[in-house]
Amino acid sequence: MQAARRLAGVDLDLVVDIGAAIAGVGLTAIEVSLTARPGGLIAAAPLWLLVLLPVLMGAPLALRRSAPLVMWIAIWAAIALQYGVTGHAPQGLELFVPFAASYSLGAQTSLRRSAVGLGVIAVIVIAAHQGYGLIGILAFWLAGVLVQARSWAASLTAKNAMLQQEAEQAAEAERIRIARELHDIVAHHLSVIVLQAAGARASGSAGWTNLEKIENSGRQALAETRRLLGVLRDPSGQTGLAPQPGINEIDALVTSVRAAGVPVHLVISGDRAAVPAAVDVSVYRIAQEALTNVLKHAGHACANVTIGCADDAVTIDVTDDGSKQPANPNAVDGHGLAGMRERVAVFGGELRAGPRPGGGFAVHARLPIGDGLARTVELS
Repeated sequence: MQAARRLAGVDLDLVVDIGAAIAGVGLTAIEVSLTARPGGLIAAAPLWLLVLLPVLMGAPLALRRSAPLVMWIAIWAAIALQYGVTGHAPQGLELFVPFAASYSLGAQTSLRRSAVGLGVIAVIVIAAHQGYGLIGILAFWLAGVLVQARSWAASLTAKNAMLQQEAEQAAEAERIRIARELHDIVAHHLSVIVLQAAGARASGSAGWTNLEKIENSGRQALAETRRLLGVLRDPSGQTGLAPQPGINEIDALVTSVRAAGVPVHLVISGDRAAVPAAVDVSVYRIAQEALTNVLKHAGHACANVTIGCADDAVTIDVTDDGSKQPANPNAVDGHGLAGMRERVAVFGGELRAGPRPGGGFAVHARLPIGDGLARTVELS
């Protein structure tokens, strides 16, 4: 349901509901006064009924939004009272109340609950041989259902647009974060080049060892620069000065997650020292985000983290059992996964994430490394 609309501190929905109740009481009172005259349909009705009926019929409309089923039952109890005492169903101006109630039932409650309420009353109306009134009630109920469907569709569209905007903002923030990290890495490699060149010049001869170090550092800096050009820079131009975490810091990350109450089994294989710095940082960030999602969404779960360092790529697998409960589908495409996708895209890698058949969630990422990587991220 949409939030109550307000104007200058006044709840407009409440004003409309009270207005509907006043209209119901007034129209019912007018109809009762007309039909209670000599020769009228309810002329023989007792005085107490003539006095109470407008209130019993119209007042429940004030609950049309806050308690539509209570309103529906109360109005039809009043109608049943009128029919039981006088033998006549509502007519004329009185029909405003059941018609307004049927519209409110369709517009303000779920389709299943409103259909059940309508069905029960339909049986009573047909049994009372008032089929003509049922047609009007059904028409107003359908109108209410259609209004509610349009309202829900508009609300869903607005919510999806908001989620899309939040996802885009999260992706942009992650790109800025990646750019900062790559900035630090590039600056480090260029500093090494400068120092190695200065050392070779000071020694008076450029030995093969120094030249090889300069070449390797230059290649690393070139590759990271190409990646840096593929992501957004920080608009403020600020970069972090703290050392960037990598695969070596994943042990400490897992320890902190265990301290938060989630058992984690960690396996790291391969030569982690050969992993380029930019990939090293992203492996840590992906594992960090995946474990954060386990803390947020998996409840009392156990997690497994497997890092594989090979010559051509680094793989990251993070799984949890979700306490053997099906994973929350609303958490499948959150902001954390958007950030993971950004990181994987920078390296031309791949990411798979989703619920596991037996419950829980699984994240698999592959980050290519090597000379071929630099070519995959060149700007066209």
